[in-house]
Amino acid sequence: MNKDSKIYVAGHRGLVGSAIWNNLSSKGYTHLIGRTHYELDLLDGPAVKKFFDEERPEYVILAAAFVGGIVANNTYRADFIYRNLQIQNNVIGESFRHKVKKLLFLGSSCVYPKEAPQPMNEDVLLTSPLEYTNEPYAIAKIAGLKMCESFNIQYGTNYIAVMPSNLYGPHDNFDLEKSHVLPALIRKMHLAKCMQENNWSGIQKDLKRRSLGDLNGRSTLDDFVLTLNKYGIFPHHLELWGTGKPMREFLWSEDLADACVYIIENVNFVDLTKGKVEIRNCHINIGTGKEISIRELSVLVASIVKYNGRIKFNPAMPDGTMRKLTDVSKLCGLGWKHKVELEEGIALMYRWYLADQQ
Repeated sequence: MNKDSKIYVAGHRGLVGSAIWNNLSSKGYTHLIGRTHYELDLLDGPAVKKFFDEERPEYVILAAAFVGGIVANNTYRADFIYRNLQIQNNVIGESFRHKVKKLLFLGSSCVYPKEAPQPMNEDVLLTSPLEYTNEPYAIAKIAGLKMCESFNIQYGTNYIAVMPSNLYGPHDNFDLEKSHVLPALIRKMHLAKCMQENNWSGIQKDLKRRSLGDLNGRSTLDDFVLTLNKYGIFPHHLELWGTGKPMREFLWSEDLADACVYIIENVNFVDLTKGKVEIRNCHINIGTGKEISIRELSVLVASIVKYNGRIKFNPAMPDGTMRKLTDVSKLCGLGWKHKVELEEGIALMYRWYLADQQ
């Protein structure tokens, strides 16, 4: 890519897309294109075609997706498969029709089987059943990965798919019904700390920036308490889903962005096919190769947020996949390694969260 290449970042306002946009800008790329959901609905095929007809991007980074945590994935199953397939079909299809030079597709480590050997390398894809709670989302992402691979094989395109581990960072989703585990933990700990300290003005400040259930400006103190209780937030303890035993790997969003830009600058599809008799599983894992249990994570977040209440786990609620550790040896072999460790990243994220409420 040249510094003046026209680069379309789909999802440039989200957790991943905003980090990629900032990384590209910091490296001197001057012709970045982004559209908000209100400016361009990626579910609308004709609108996506019109956008590509008018803008003619040379490079595409597909970071837009309909995402959420275990509750959202298990509740909105049809939405997760339908919306993500539509987005991928529209953007990848128009990229092909408009002869985009290179495309980077972002998937997720949930594409791997529930009982995959740990750590999971790229070749365990489609070797056994997926985790039930996020199966529709995983299937959509597998379809996107295979679409990139298939276009490359049939038409000689240069589309690369990357599979990040669990992400966190600035501009994350902190909705307690739809967010991933780490942003949900940070917000729950923050609200629990405020409740424990009778800091209702702190809770109101949080709710002015982000909604919570049906709470609004007319809500009473009892409404606040009942809603917080619904999300497991009580005066002297915090209740979390599951047993706390599942292990998770977390990647700072700005590290992911750096990896994505590194790959689009330095890696081509042909580099990923060397030595393969059958061309498959050419995607790249992006992660740290390190894991932590949800119980240990909750203790770490509590220490950073300075929440000193009790943390209880509800084993009647689902755990999800017990381990999802990625094997990042392929990416390390290509010359990239993460920089931000988990404790530093959580502290950075909590500072951003508090500043975002001002």
